Amino acid sequence: VIMAIIVILTLVLTRNMRVEKPGKLQVGVEYAVTALQNLVRGIIGHEGERYVPYLSTVLVFLGISNIFAIFGMKPPTKDLNDLSVFRHFSLCRVQCISRFLYSIRQNKVGGWLKGFTKPSKVITPLNVMELAIRPLSLCMRLFGNVMGAFVVMKLLEHLVPVILPAVFSLYFDFFDGLLQAYVFVFLTGLYIKEAVEE
Repeated sequence: VIMAIIVILTLVLTRNMRVEKPGKLQVGVEYAVTALQNLVRGIIGHEGERYVPYLSTVLVFLGISNIFAIFGMKPPTKDLNDLSVFRHFSLCRVQCISRFLYSIRQNKVGGWLKGFTKPSKVITPLNVMELAIRPLSLCMRLFGNVMGAFVVMKLLEHLVPVILPAVFSLYFDFFDGLLQAYVFVFLTGLYIKEAVEE
């Protein structure tokens, strides 16, 4: 449903775009897209420019997913199965593959393997385990925050069913949802930046 909403919004907002004399809607959309890309670019830096469109899309998708509870529906980010997909693509594929390829290209295979022994050979097992721990911890952090907000809102709806839930919904479902989407993309961007710069 969320993907359909994004596709429909994209088709509607990009219809009748012009190079000369753009309308107000087009100017607003271009401004929003540029601001979003600059936000992500500020996180990941120019070295990770190729990941800016991907991370921008993840930010939009997670933002909409997290605020979906405002409409009385279960946010997909409350489901670990959905988050495992983000973990897989955002970190396992993007970060690990880029880290492997860039590191191997710059340092050859021997130098890449030697990188696991830095700063000390004693922590080599931890450096290897970190390849799986980072994506898992990022996924669990997002799941915990969204699930926690969902539980708090359900408790408030049962305790004070009239006005209070609507006020807290603005924070837990809207502001916190957008904040968690940003934090997920921010941390993913930092991990990718670190991988690219190695």
